[in-house]
Amino acid sequence: MYKKILAPMDGSELSECSLPHIKAIAGGCHVPEVVLLHVIEPLRQAGWMEGYYDDAVLNKMKKEAEQRIQDDLTKLADSLNSEGITTRTVITHGMPANEILDYAGKNNVDLIIISTHGSSGIVRWALGSVADRVLRHSQAPVLVIAPKACRIS
Repeated sequence: MYKKILAPMDGSELSECSLPHIKAIAGGCHVPEVVLLHVIEPLRQAGWMEGYYDDAVLNKMKKEAEQRIQDDLTKLADSLNSEGITTRTVITHGMPANEILDYAGKNNVDLIIISTHGSSGIVRWALGSVADRVLRHSQAPVLVIAPKACRIS
């Protein structure tokens, strides 16, 4: 049924709450490929840094950050691969919900498994919800893992 699962990861512990679900579904359904996707958001107020750092320093900082992200994704992928789940990593740049939806649409994703941070009220209104936007606009089915799902006793 599922041939490709997309699992957005943002580097937080909460985003990793989806891993047990990914393992269960990918392993149980013999999914040929899992993609761990990290979206690097543009700095919303990049202008504040321009007065403090020159372009060479900013570029070095960006490359170092991207390398840390790649290292973290690789560790997660290695964990899944060690359990027989073929996993690869992808890093894109842009607005997270847009990039997730775009990647899923262009790459024949059959299922998106995404964790939510569980924000509500004013925080959710102010920051928006990536998981909510993905859920509402995805052409593929979406499994949303809520923070309570992380509390496995």
